[in-house]
Amino acid sequence: METANSKKATVLWVDDEIDLLKVQILFLKSKGYEIETAYNGNDALELVKNNFFDIIFLDENMPGLSGLETLREIKKIKPDIPCVMITKNDGEEFMDDAVGYNVADYLIKPVNPNQILLSIKKNLENTRLITKKTTEDYQQEFRQLSIDLCSVSNFAQWTDLFKKIVDWELKLDGIATDKTLSEILAAQKEEADREFCRYIEKNYERWLTGNRDDRPIMQPDIFKEKILPAIKNGEKIFWIVIDNLRFDHWKILQPIIAQYFNVEHEEIMCSILPTATQYARNAMFAGLMPLDIAKHFPELWAYEDEMHSKNNNEDKLIETMLKRFRTDIKFYYCKTFTNKDGQKINDNIQNIINNQLNVAVYNFVDMISHARTEVSMMRELADDEASYRDITKTWFEHSALFDLLKILSETDFKIIFTTDHGNVKVNNAIKIVGDKNLTNNLRYKQGQNITFNAKEVYAPENADRIMLPAPNMRTRYIFAHRSDFMAYPNNYNHYAKYYKDTFQHGGISLDEMLIPLITLTPKK
Repeated sequence: METANSKKATVLWVDDEIDLLKVQILFLKSKGYEIETAYNGNDALELVKNNFFDIIFLDENMPGLSGLETLREIKKIKPDIPCVMITKNDGEEFMDDAVGYNVADYLIKPVNPNQILLSIKKNLENTRLITKKTTEDYQQEFRQLSIDLCSVSNFAQWTDLFKKIVDWELKLDGIATDKTLSEILAAQKEEADREFCRYIEKNYERWLTGNRDDRPIMQPDIFKEKILPAIKNGEKIFWIVIDNLRFDHWKILQPIIAQYFNVEHEEIMCSILPTATQYARNAMFAGLMPLDIAKHFPELWAYEDEMHSKNNNEDKLIETMLKRFRTDIKFYYCKTFTNKDGQKINDNIQNIINNQLNVAVYNFVDMISHARTEVSMMRELADDEASYRDITKTWFEHSALFDLLKILSETDFKIIFTTDHGNVKVNNAIKIVGDKNLTNNLRYKQGQNITFNAKEVYAPENADRIMLPAPNMRTRYIFAHRSDFMAYPNNYNHYAKYYKDTFQHGGISLDEMLIPLITLTPKK
């Protein structure tokens, strides 16, 4: 919309005593606004039908059509014009009516010129002012982010830096400006990802098999660190896992959830490798690293080359975890793929509300990322990070999960809200060679006789050192960095093009590994 700083904005002011408002009108004209006036609602409607106005001021108490009646008729003709009501009536009933008619603002008489000017700026120039302020703030922050990146040395510092990057991603989503700032931020994030990969390669094995003093919380730790203490304290826990939910997704859902829950604790945990459901979620529900699951519960672990689902035993893994920690409680587990599945949980709430532990897995966000790869329409709907976030938010607002949270907000459940891993938008294909038994995942490979460029991947020599099961001694794992994905030389160009700009998981990046672990308590 054009504003006073570019092209003169046009204001319609409707008041049966308009002649008494000459001072205010002259003041607005001096600020560059064009002013049209009307003495009553009928004249105003004729002007609205035949002219364009950026904003309309309406006196509430006029002979003939009242201000509210005129507002109602204006909205029928041109519903997008912001209308400001000027009134002596500050009663709650009037305010409710005005809000119901979608009034943009209201002012209580007598009004001075500065009040009118502020209302115009708020309604017409709000986006420009927000853009200007955000741009200035980011320009100041850019240097600090660069300094932080040069000095980051431990996991807590990485999470602080990542939170800042995500915060700026969300701020830049919401401003009407060119893409320059977003491109600068993307370049900073790419550099951060490069350094983060080096950090993980340097520390990951040590966290699992060596000195664990500075190890971040990971999937196998959630039950022991977050849920077991609460259960021992007599609290009831509802453990909600949204597959493939990134930290930026959590941040756009947080304001919606905050209507019903207090965020008792917001934490970023570190995903295990591979950042894939088979490994991460099984580790979460067993309270063990994948290698230990395969050793101690081989009947519950499925290797990559087995044909059936790799996550069919999650409820049984939870049982083993409860027994290992000598926690004799009744629990409920459910995994959902559709909204109808989710509604079954809600319909069953009276039967599970007395359980001390309930666990629900929601797969929809993961399904979005897979559908975007395979369905051209989904690529159009989620063509960038911002639209991917929007789709996630829209799903949540209309989901059975949101309905469940509303129900739980009226109970005494504490909510542990988390995910198994994140994902990353990939754009650079790297060549690897292997036999037909290699895994299909684009971000990590498990198998024998893999040929690769060691500078392009993280390739631990021994699967045991990263606590992963190996079918035989020659099996190894390799992991892609940043936004890379793996492709075979055969038909390389086709697959490089097909998978470019899709969302994948399994490897090492900020968005895949730094994931939300949230504790919520009802506001009731």
